[in-house]
Amino acid sequence: MARIAGVDLPKNKPVEIGLTYIYGIGRSASREILQKSGVPAAKRVAELNDEEIAKIRSVIQSDHKVEGALRSEVQMNIKRLMDIGSYRGLRHRKGLPARGQRTRTNARTRKGKRKTVAGKKKALEKK
Repeated sequence: MARIAGVDLPKNKPVEIGLTYIYGIGRSASREILQKSGVPAAKRVAELNDEEIAKIRSVIQSDHKVEGALRSEVQMNIKRLMDIGSYRGLRHRKGLPARGQRTRTNARTRKGKRKTVAGKKKALEKK
């Protein structure tokens, strides 16, 4: 089992795909890491030997910010936006989309489950 940056990589997947399970590494970064470490991308994670895992680990540590360090940096950036009172910071504070999406419909991921507001009742007519 390959454990890199505190993440257990899935055994039966190609290394190129397996590395994407690490927060902060996508497909292109994964290809770049494998190219620098000299490990074939088609090789399965279970087939990696200790030497290849060590090479991959060293490339990631030297060139990429991943997992905890990256998560904390992202959170600090959001906190900075909120502290300076920028528009994006206010949207984060209110829990609304920060990148110009519409909120009249959709935006349920950010706003959460619908909160139903009762409609206005019609007044009874007197005769």
